[in-house]
Amino acid sequence: MTGLSVALALVASVALLLRWQRPAWYWMTFGILFALVRVLGRYSSVMDACGLTVPPPRWRLAVARMTGRPIPEARAPRILRLRPTRTGLVLRVKLRPGQDAFDFSAASDRLRHSFVMRNVTTREIRSGVVELRMTGYDVLKRVQMPALPDGGVMRVPVAMREDGEVYYRDYRQIPHALNVGATQSGKSVYQRNLVAALAALDVALVGIDCKQGVELAPLARRFTALADNPDTAADLLDALVGHMEGVYQLIRREQRLSADLPDADITADIWDLPDHLRPTPIVLMVDEVAELALFATKDEEKRRDRIITSLVRLSQLGRAAGIYLEICGQRFGSELGKGITMLRAQLTGRTAHRVNDETSANMAFGDIAPDAVLATIQIPTDRPGTAVVGDSSGGWVRIRTPHLTLRRAVNTCNAHAHRTPEIPALDAFRPVLPPLAKASEPSAAVAPAIA
Repeated sequence: MTGLSVALALVASVALLLRWQRPAWYWMTFGILFALVRVLGRYSSVMDACGLTVPPPRWRLAVARMTGRPIPEARAPRILRLRPTRTGLVLRVKLRPGQDAFDFSAASDRLRHSFVMRNVTTREIRSGVVELRMTGYDVLKRVQMPALPDGGVMRVPVAMREDGEVYYRDYRQIPHALNVGATQSGKSVYQRNLVAALAALDVALVGIDCKQGVELAPLARRFTALADNPDTAADLLDALVGHMEGVYQLIRREQRLSADLPDADITADIWDLPDHLRPTPIVLMVDEVAELALFATKDEEKRRDRIITSLVRLSQLGRAAGIYLEICGQRFGSELGKGITMLRAQLTGRTAHRVNDETSANMAFGDIAPDAVLATIQIPTDRPGTAVVGDSSGGWVRIRTPHLTLRRAVNTCNAHAHRTPEIPALDAFRPVLPPLAKASEPSAAVAPAIA
């Protein structure tokens, strides 16, 4: 008996230590079993307490009265599947007649408390079927990205969602995006993760960093074109617009519409072109858009209008030509001048890190997801990298990017430097860099950041 008590005490101590120091390990060893017992044992009572049950049908009530049997209890939604994951549980239920998916969404906070889970999110799979994703611990406290297979064409993983899923940046689905956030909010680390993920794909990276290139210049070996001041940025954007027009001429030339041409061979964008004709897709990253929109003289105002006009044209017409925009800034509102709100309307994806005021959050989500504004201004200062992501559908979710040091990002870009494509229209803006120093050379220890 003493030996059994010691063993149980030892197991309890290990469980408490894992829960405190390694919550992911605790979940995989002990948490899943405890959570399954709680959910299955409390399911009916929790559904009843949360108002997610329906009365029994009238015929059962009539039969009970005629036979003198007890009145049947209210019915909870039927469990279709309960599946454990590396971060929580996935519960799929079949709704009873009269129930709605919104009922579960409104009760998600009560379900979280009742099942003693960290977070509960709901989504409708199809008519009459709702999925509850429950996380067993705070997955955003210490972000650990799982080993992932290839995300697909123009689809890269960049962060972890609060429901335990991986957040992917899918350029085919959401071509253009806006990323806002205050200083030290993690906005630059998000961009760094995005560049590192795109570096392994056959894609051209084009950067505009008007902070003299301090953010993007270290990664320049993977960039096809790079501008570090507004004057160069204006010329680069003009060249991109010219390249876009050339791509549209190619698409028009290859359409060859005729009565005997199969419908599947008719295309209006680059992705249905033959592989040997398809132009390289381009991702344009603007590090601080305010530096492109501000002006102090008449000449700077003309340059500013030229830049914003080019950005608006690229955002309106660039998707079919394989040109995608990532616009970053601390603020992105009408005070930046004419054309800014038109540009913002074309940026379907919205990412907001911690902001300094509610107005900045409204600039990102006020026109598409008002509920996300409150979530944005509640991001704590001690969790850099935490952000709220939404799109024009009105849905939103919290994410957090893993911390990626500049050195690791540089090493990733250097390792994939051979993938950097050459685009003739952008040759004038290609970064000129010294050759990489070998590790055995003495100069490698004091090499500049771009090496």
